[in-house]
Amino acid sequence: MGKLSGLRHLFMTLFLHNFASFMVIPAITDVTMAALCPGRDECSLAIYISGFQQAIIGLGSFVMMPLVGNLSDKHGRKALLTVPITLTIFPLAILAYSRTRSFFYAYYILKILTAMFCQGSVHCLSLAYVADNVPEGRRASAFGILSGIGSCAFVCGTLSTRFLSTASTFQVSTAMAMLSAVYMRVFLPDSIINDNLSTPIISEGKSDGVANQNEEPDKKMQVFKTMPSMEDMLALLKSSLTFSQAAIVSFVSNLADVGLHASLLYYLKARFHFNKDQFADLMVITGVAGTISQLLLMPILAPALGEERLLSVGLFFSSAHMIFYSIAWSFWVPYAAAMFSLFYVFSQPCIRSIVSKQVGPCEQGKAQGIISGIGSFANVASPLAFSPLTALFLSERAPFYFPGFSIMCVGFASMIAFVQSLMIRAIPPISSQRVGNCNYMETA
Repeated sequence: MGKLSGLRHLFMTLFLHNFASFMVIPAITDVTMAALCPGRDECSLAIYISGFQQAIIGLGSFVMMPLVGNLSDKHGRKALLTVPITLTIFPLAILAYSRTRSFFYAYYILKILTAMFCQGSVHCLSLAYVADNVPEGRRASAFGILSGIGSCAFVCGTLSTRFLSTASTFQVSTAMAMLSAVYMRVFLPDSIINDNLSTPIISEGKSDGVANQNEEPDKKMQVFKTMPSMEDMLALLKSSLTFSQAAIVSFVSNLADVGLHASLLYYLKARFHFNKDQFADLMVITGVAGTISQLLLMPILAPALGEERLLSVGLFFSSAHMIFYSIAWSFWVPYAAAMFSLFYVFSQPCIRSIVSKQVGPCEQGKAQGIISGIGSFANVASPLAFSPLTALFLSERAPFYFPGFSIMCVGFASMIAFVQSLMIRAIPPISSQRVGNCNYMETA
């Protein structure tokens, strides 16, 4: 774990950023309901508008993630991390100022515009940064620790929300987001694969005269060339059966996860009248169990069982906990289901580790970006499928009484991902065979 100590500034940056992002999650449902449907526990408009927002963000992320990952291979991880970490501040600042209907709509629009670039990109770039600095044999454990840092931030953020007012929650979140941007720019060293490939995307000084003016069009052309084409992405997916199987599992599991997150809080509010405090309690339980699992269990289990088996274990428990949510018959059942995060948190780090071993060092950003892009496409499809279903079965127009029907469907989708994961077979990592390809961009 010697090299992991060199990643401490990345871990701190990720903790601060995730703390700011996660602490508003328990409060945003109440803010949305208060702005759109004051005094009500069920609001189809809020469900539809949240689903539409998630779908548009997912569409933008689907386009941006491969580009972001590929640009980071060219210009360095730190330069690309600066953009989403900074953009995250602005929507939070709006609700920190006011949460009236007009300010909510301003937040809603700005959130869509910024999240199309921000959502998933910080995690994607962090994974590529870790892959740059950790050998293949330890990546599953390192990715687990990275996810554990995120879970720790999730616990701390949601726990702090439990003791803050709604206004204070957004104010503290804004301050933490600003702190993460400053910390990252001051302390985080860049991670560069090859000096010949790395061109600063954020200028350290002014350019010199006419020579640099002549180079400007060439630099702009290089940025456009950096965007991977559909043929490039398909070629990478076809380069390894394991890679393509992991991509399928990633899509289906993200389809289920996004469907659950889009529906669960509205379902619990309508079914058991949960509010910000109960949401925070539920998320703290999930986060504590996930943190313990990723920081303590996963570094032990990943080498012993292998990422492929651990992925299947995670997806099985993911499906089980969604089904438990859907049939909850009392207010305590969601709290019991949240304990399943002790095991279902294995799935995402395992997928990322499997993928990282199928590409060379100069393709880590592109590969992680493609997987993030596939997950973002699930962000488009999932709200379009599950938000109308949630709104229907929480309303009086439901064809039969089953408030958790949409979440049951989400659980079945997760079970499909579990079955697909059983088909992934462990093969020797091939990334070490591709080191020589790192100079391919120079010949473009």
